[in-house]
Amino acid sequence: MTMIEAVPSVSADGRAVIFQLSSQGRDLECAVTREALEQHFWLQRGAGEARILKTFADGRKRITAIAERKMLARPGEKVLLTIDDFSTRG
Repeated sequence: MTMIEAVPSVSADGRAVIFQLSSQGRDLECAVTREALEQHFWLQRGAGEARILKTFADGRKRITAIAERKMLARPGEKVLLTIDDFSTRG
């Protein structure tokens, strides 16, 4: 089972939320772009850090599920989730 270990934070440039997943004794740094949060999780443009982190928390289950799949597909690589990762593929 994958779990978020560290407290998520907004990147220094404000373009992503950084979080860490732990799976099978390994920790991996992950990030979801602000653009993805705006497009798929209703984050308002220009929102402050507190609102960004609240939006991440609200979408946490979906975000971590997609991060976990990406992590399994590319073991050992840093995971960066973008708009494309949340797009419905038909």
